[in-house]
Amino acid sequence: MSADPSPRRYTVFEDAQGLVLASAQAALGIHLLRAAGLVTGGTAGTALILSYATGLNFSALFFGLNIPFFALAWWARGPVFCVKSLVTVSFVSVLAEALKPVLVLDTIHPAAAALLFGVSAGVGLLGLFRHSGTLGGVSIVALIVQDRYGWRAGHVQLAHDLILFAIATLILPLDRIGWSLLGAVVLNFVIAFNHRRDWYIVS
Repeated sequence: MSADPSPRRYTVFEDAQGLVLASAQAALGIHLLRAAGLVTGGTAGTALILSYATGLNFSALFFGLNIPFFALAWWARGPVFCVKSLVTVSFVSVLAEALKPVLVLDTIHPAAAALLFGVSAGVGLLGLFRHSGTLGGVSIVALIVQDRYGWRAGHVQLAHDLILFAIATLILPLDRIGWSLLGAVVLNFVIAFNHRRDWYIVS
């Protein structure tokens, strides 16, 4: 199957609903991960590690850590991409908090949390990429590298995640690290095998 050589651009409504649905999917994945005490890569993983270590609010950390990357997004991919990323990061931050009292998970096996997180967040990221949004941070860097050098975004993010997981071993039990790594691998394979520029063109 080849991409349409002259695809139409998304309408404002199409972009909006796509970003909302994708952000909700990503937030659900993070909620599952957090319920099992696991971590992931990227800026979300950094925020989770810091929240576990300090007790600070995950959503506040996630949003704050992303702020420097918005300038990079503006410079490399323009104001529209930057604004979309800002909106999606804000939405995920809010929804991650909103899910805590309405979707209470007293018990969830870490294997289930890892697998469901990988699929849910991976699909969410694909939706964000397709509508020119990201979850900020490393996702922005990964997309820029893919656009400029042809390296797949999932592979770029996986390399970063391995470094972050090495740091996580300092504060989390090894079994939690193992399950977390499973979730990160599933997420990155979802992205690596499904995010290809020749399949669709981001407007």
